[in-house]
Amino acid sequence: MARTRAGLRRTAAAIAMGVAVLTMGVPTIAAADKEAPAPPGPIGDPTGNGAWPAIAESRADAPGYTIYRPADMPAEPLPLVLWGNGGCRDAGLTASHFLREIASHGYVIVANGAPRGERPVKTGIPGEDAVGAPAPTLPLTPPRREPDETSTDQLLAAIDWAAEANGRTGDDLEGHVDTTRIAVMGHSCGGLQALQAGADPRVDTVVAFASGVYVRRGSGLSGVDITKADLVRLHTPVAYVLGGPTDIAYANGMDDFDRIGHVPVMAASIPVGHDGTLSYAAGGDWALVGTAWLDWQLKQDEAARHWFVGPDCRLCVSPEWTIQRKNFPETP
Repeated sequence: MARTRAGLRRTAAAIAMGVAVLTMGVPTIAAADKEAPAPPGPIGDPTGNGAWPAIAESRADAPGYTIYRPADMPAEPLPLVLWGNGGCRDAGLTASHFLREIASHGYVIVANGAPRGERPVKTGIPGEDAVGAPAPTLPLTPPRREPDETSTDQLLAAIDWAAEANGRTGDDLEGHVDTTRIAVMGHSCGGLQALQAGADPRVDTVVAFASGVYVRRGSGLSGVDITKADLVRLHTPVAYVLGGPTDIAYANGMDDFDRIGHVPVMAASIPVGHDGTLSYAAGGDWALVGTAWLDWQLKQDEAARHWFVGPDCRLCVSPEWTIQRKNFPETP
C-alpha cells in the first residue's frame, strides 16, 4: 500500500484534539442505527480507493449481519474480515464509509449487526470542535448499562456463514472467500469483541480501534466478558489504533499494550478522539492504517510492511502519529 493522503501530512496542531463520543459513559446513538433493516440487495454505490470498488450488502441468509465486498469480485479468494460495531450495536452500517474502503482493497467483510440506516459522510477535520478539550478521566462509572445488542459469539459465527457461502453453488461469494486468512476488528465495544474473538485459533490478526480492556473491571458500558488476564489468550499480531489522549479508550488501550508481551503488538495513536475517522470520506486515516495492517498481515504485502516496521516506518516518521511496538521485526 504505497499511496498517501493529505491527512498523513497534517500537523498535530492542525487536527487538534477530539472529544470522546461518550458523555457520562453513555454512547451517542444515531437515529440511523434504529431504522428497520434494509431489504436484501446492495446498499449504496460501489466506492473505495482500492482496485475493486465495494458495496455494502443485505442478505436474506445473514439477517444479523451486513456484508461488505467488491462489487465485481476478483478471481482469487479474498481474506475474511470480521467487524464489531461501536457500542456493540445491532447496526452494521455504523462504519460503512470505512468498511467499503477496506473492502475495496480486496477483502470480504462481515460486520456484526443488521444493515440499518447509513450515517452521512462527515466533513471538516476530525476533532476540530474540541480544541483544548481535557482528556477524559478514567475509569468512568456509567450511570446505566444496557445489554449489548451483538456478541462475540455472533462475530465468530460469521466464519461458518462465510465458509458456507463460499461453498454454495451459484452464491455471489462462491469460491471468493479465503477462510484460512481471517482478521477480527472492531471499534470501542466492538474492539472488545475483536480482542475476545482473537483467542479463536482460526484468527490470524486482531485490530482494536479506540478500544482496550477496562483498567477497572465493570467501569464501562460494555458487557463483553473479557479481563486483562484474558490478553494472554491472544496468539496473533495485535494492533491498537487509538484516537489520542481525548479518546476515552486511550488509557485502556495503552494499558493493554503495556501488558502484552508474548505476541507482536502495536499501539498507534492520532489525536482525533474516540470516534476517530470512521465516518469520514473513505474512512480517513484509520482506514489507511487498517488497510495497511491487513495487507501486511493477511497478504504479506512488503509495501504495507513498511508502514509499521523499522525506525523509519511510515507511521514512525509521520508528525501526526505516535507509535509503540513490541516483538516486531527489527528491519523493514
